[in-house]
Amino acid sequence: MKRDSLLSSASPDDAMATAVAGPLDGVRVLDLSAYIAGPYGCTLLADQGAEVIKIEPPTGDNLRKYPSTLASESRAFLGVNRGKRGLVLDLKQPDALAVLRRLVESADVLVHNFRPSVPARLGIAYEQLREVNPRLIYCAVTGYGETGPSKDKAGYDQVLQTMTGMCAMQGKDGGPPEILYGSVVDYYAASLVAAGVSSALFARERTGQGQYVGVSLLRSALAMQSARMIWADDEPRDVGRDMRSGGITGIHPTRDGYLYISANTPHFWQALCEKTGMAALSADERYDSVRKRAQHRDEIVPQLHAALQAHGAREWEVIFGDAVPCAAARRIEDMFDDPQVDAEAMVQHYTYAGTNGALGYRGFRQPIRFGAGASDNSNAPVSRAAPAFGQHSDEVLRDLGLTDTDIAALRKTEAVQ
Repeated sequence: MKRDSLLSSASPDDAMATAVAGPLDGVRVLDLSAYIAGPYGCTLLADQGAEVIKIEPPTGDNLRKYPSTLASESRAFLGVNRGKRGLVLDLKQPDALAVLRRLVESADVLVHNFRPSVPARLGIAYEQLREVNPRLIYCAVTGYGETGPSKDKAGYDQVLQTMTGMCAMQGKDGGPPEILYGSVVDYYAASLVAAGVSSALFARERTGQGQYVGVSLLRSALAMQSARMIWADDEPRDVGRDMRSGGITGIHPTRDGYLYISANTPHFWQALCEKTGMAALSADERYDSVRKRAQHRDEIVPQLHAALQAHGAREWEVIFGDAVPCAAARRIEDMFDDPQVDAEAMVQHYTYAGTNGALGYRGFRQPIRFGAGASDNSNAPVSRAAPAFGQHSDEVLRDLGLTDTDIAALRKTEAVQ
């Protein structure tokens, strides 16, 4: 099977996507996962040049059905699945399972997010597919891990946030727990998927053998809190684990809008005091460390808020310049035309070949830069849009050697179910 054969019949965006090869060029990934963690992990691999085939059941990835202000498509699906080709297979059917096993023969990576008991029932457990391809990197994304009493429970981002203390820490003192919106656990797990798969590929270069890679939302949620998850032998259960610097570093109201200020170091604290007209505070020994300022936050914060009323948040950004790390609170819409985002080439125009007609949109491009140097952006491949449902099914199946008759029979079997 030729590595570049699945790049035929490409759209203009697809053609651009193949112009520059990334460091994972030549690596083929089969993405059987749904929602965010597994799919975005595969997208991160696609961003690095891997060829990713997204394999969906006849009902589609559930993320396609999520609420969206786009008329006919899921904004979340488009953002999570860039850079892939789409294939529909009903793995409950023997013919479709046979197709998958043929794909596995030449694949480098397979990623799924089934519960631990499901793969063996479908015939796609690691032990089963390793017999087909001993070099296969097999990545399973689970909610709670591969063992233990919760291993077969459905795991979701905000469920794990709540379980692992993230929401309790996010809430205000004395208030209820608060969710961190934005699927932060899912996206961190996705990063671990990409990192784990890349490490396994590197190990395969030395050993010639594939291996199992396990990523769970539970491990991801706890790993994100490594700075909090420290319990000294002589400490009581309830100790302060808040790293929010006593309220000085944080979001504050200004005359117009809100401003985040970071003033943990002596240098930044002094600059903050000087530029806000509170120079006397920087010379006060009661406030000359982060811990002391945390203890006296009720004395400092009201003075800071009063001083910040002199200007709006965007004006304070100019006044503080490089002297005080800060940012006016913006909306995500502001990022599409932000000069720094533009300079880093983080946004790209895509064309999505939807079932209800083509959709043009701007979206995020690539999180990691590869090139000859820090200022070299010429080696960044242009990504392709997320695949429409089953968009590349026929091309992928023909590449495997299936005839039009074979494909029609396969589709007929799926339609009956």
